[in-house]
Amino acid sequence: MTTVITGIGELVTNDPARAEQGGLLGLVHDAAVVVEGSRVAWVGPAAEAPAADVHVDAGGRAVIPGFVDSHSHLVFAGDRSGEFEARMTGEPYSAGGIRTTVAATRAASDEQLTSHVARLVAEMRGQGTTTVEIKSGYGLSVHDEARGLAVARQFTDETTFLGAHVVPADTAPEDYVALVTGPMLTAAAPHARWIDVFCEDGAFDVDQARAILQAGTDSGLRGRLHANQLTYGGGVRLACELGLVAVDHCTFLSDADVDALASSGTIATLLPGVEFSTRQPYPDARRLLDAGVRVALASDCNPGSCFTSSMALCIALAVRDMRMSPAEALHAATATGAAALGRDDVGVLAPGKAADLVLLDAPSHVHLAYRPGVPLVAGVWQAGRPVVAR
Repeated sequence: MTTVITGIGELVTNDPARAEQGGLLGLVHDAAVVVEGSRVAWVGPAAEAPAADVHVDAGGRAVIPGFVDSHSHLVFAGDRSGEFEARMTGEPYSAGGIRTTVAATRAASDEQLTSHVARLVAEMRGQGTTTVEIKSGYGLSVHDEARGLAVARQFTDETTFLGAHVVPADTAPEDYVALVTGPMLTAAAPHARWIDVFCEDGAFDVDQARAILQAGTDSGLRGRLHANQLTYGGGVRLACELGLVAVDHCTFLSDADVDALASSGTIATLLPGVEFSTRQPYPDARRLLDAGVRVALASDCNPGSCFTSSMALCIALAVRDMRMSPAEALHAATATGAAALGRDDVGVLAPGKAADLVLLDAPSHVHLAYRPGVPLVAGVWQAGRPVVAR
């Protein structure tokens, strides 16, 4: 069965083949999209749209690809609102807060964790996110890391083993690295596509991160990295040296870090919700873009440093506080977010791509930044079928 969506005032395709006429976003005005099964079959001006079995009128709304959230931590239990309140009254964020969530997560049942992730994924979908990456990292034991990934795998193929989040209390760092690269990795790998390390003061240093990522590669997992969130360090250059597809946070960058990102092609995934929630300085996206670095945006939805699931908020913050244009920010939250997951089938609306699209109750994508905090998502299609309608 085919469905044609007409009455699209502005269509964001992210299709490079349309860049000459439609700019970075490959914009098409007065557009139509034909969906067949789970894929896009045709895109173009509404006046040229082929016939289809079903007709849907977008009513002049803008249509964009579904958001691709390439960095989230959804498998957890407990609440850290008290920590947030304390931080807002002057206490700085530190990685130690992770251990609070670890205790609650270990105590939760599989059913409780699954229900919690389902709620957050539904919350994300309702705000236009159709592809999400989910990390472990709040178990920090062989059993709890493996079960956290098994829970996450029920909701996405983009699962990431983050046993190297912090070193548990009363454990020697070298012993924990041996556990992460040994029995924990063996238990986690069947449920994961990626391996990640929090390479930061108070967590894991560059040598430890290198060893953990190499072990993951040897087990068939692709590497990612948290780096340079809290201070300057060697994590970003390690990611570039290893040819990782993406390195996340990138808040504190030296000129050498920027040069390494530009020359390696490693994507800098920026997480402005963290800076909003911690009052740290925002990453300088303009500096990165002007240097030729590819930039993605993601939510980093987690219970400690950034408990938001809103990609629209991240876009607004990127435009307001990181000097990105509305087009650059939307592209970073869709097509480049997909690239940060090694994907080219999502984040783009073109023939053969996934029919994941969002109808905005607005005439233009610019309203995502222009009207921050306003629920603009009027409908969401995922794999060719409507899953949210308002």
